Amino acid sequence: MLASAFLTATGQLFWKWGLTEWIYMGIGFLCYGLGAILMIKAFAREKLSVAYPLMCASYVFALIYGHFLLGEEITVQKLAAVVLLGIGVTLTSVER
Repeated sequence: MLASAFLTATGQLFWKWGLTEWIYMGIGFLCYGLGAILMIKAFAREKLSVAYPLMCASYVFALIYGHFLLGEEITVQKLAAVVLLGIGVTLTSVER
């Protein structure tokens, strides 16, 4: 699921760049499609309630991409949100 989240976030980054360059739009669709295939494979192997929350890792990748590739600011609020997402994913993914 982490690879799926990575590819999904990467695809969305390329879509943003694709607003001015069509080749980036195509690369974005390719990444997003590969991410979807990996997600389907993960769903076949794992419980939905365990696998799907891992997709929130795409928010972490988007935050990193936004900062390093698009010059967006990382605020305390955004960092707190990522930490809370991580805690939530951990709580939902851990089986007793």
